[in-house]
Amino acid sequence: MTRVWKWNRPVTVREVLEDLQQERSIAYTTVMTVLDNLHQKGWVRREAEGRAYRYEAVSTRAAYSAALMNDAWSQSDNPAAALVAFFGMMSEEQRVALRDAVRMVQGPEPQAPGVAERPPVSEPSEENPAADGDASGR
Repeated sequence: MTRVWKWNRPVTVREVLEDLQQERSIAYTTVMTVLDNLHQKGWVRREAEGRAYRYEAVSTRAAYSAALMNDAWSQSDNPAAALVAFFGMMSEEQRVALRDAVRMVQGPEPQAPGVAERPPVSEPSEENPAADGDASGR
């Protein structure tokens, strides 16, 4: 899946094979079997192109990761404790990313009902002696 997500386009067994062979020796049939298994599990879709197939991810890597996290969290007998433990394992960088993600999902903070924006308070000056709240200017 890493290779399919990396390219973010439909790929052939041959393309994946050639990419993997830069790192290690692997057989064409192994790559073909893995991609076929991913197709049967519903992780990739495939479309025939000549005698070969082009495989494409069904979801993004982020969506897949989110589904894994949701599945793990929903299996807990105490979801709140599981979240606390999970947050405790996070690095500061991950906690910042989490806060940013929560802000994105929640949207802008709504203003409290009945609270109107007030213009900034002016300081009294020679040009505006009434700024201290005394309408007479004294």
